[in-house]
Amino acid sequence: MSVKTTLIGLAGGTGAGKSTIVRALVDRFGGCAIDLDSYYLDRSALPPEERSRVNYDQPAAFDDALLVEHLERLIAGAAVPKPLYSFETHTRIGVETLAPARLVIVEGLFTLWWESLRSLLAVKVFVDAPPDVRLVRRIRRDVAERHRTTEQVLQQYVSSVRPMHERYVEPTRAHADLIITNDGPIEDTVERAISALRGRMADGSAIATAGR
Repeated sequence: MSVKTTLIGLAGGTGAGKSTIVRALVDRFGGCAIDLDSYYLDRSALPPEERSRVNYDQPAAFDDALLVEHLERLIAGAAVPKPLYSFETHTRIGVETLAPARLVIVEGLFTLWWESLRSLLAVKVFVDAPPDVRLVRRIRRDVAERHRTTEQVLQQYVSSVRPMHERYVEPTRAHADLIITNDGPIEDTVERAISALRGRMADGSAIATAGR
């Protein structure tokens, strides 16, 4: 029996808490998540020194065509080979098979940037947080998970992350059906997100009925 797939999209700036909210939603309702970070373009054809000079904080750094293709295949009930991406080498290092699910959550900086992607989403969410809070979260993540120094994170933030946020990320707020502010305890933010999403989704949809 085929399963109707519902797609929800979460966008927002670096450190806004998108990934944390998505994990909580998947834990609560099941389904799967697709992160835009997995769809960075493979830079293996470039010498390492050139890879470090690429601007990775703009939509052109992503393989949006492959992302949309994979989402369309999931909607059609087919599994997809989601890329595995290394932030240390800026290359794809394999694939992970992702099976179709009743609920698919798409998360990333530019989830609401491409019209081809927005048109697939049942609900479009923009996650917001104060800039200073987002910067602190970015520093903690990049130092712990991406093995960068605080100085490297701050340099990248000032040179590309912040200006690209203002140019590309912040304007996508206008496409959102819901804007959720994540400036307090994450548990409270998740509950607000769940309540708001249930209010937006049609009866019988994945998140409207799950957990009842």
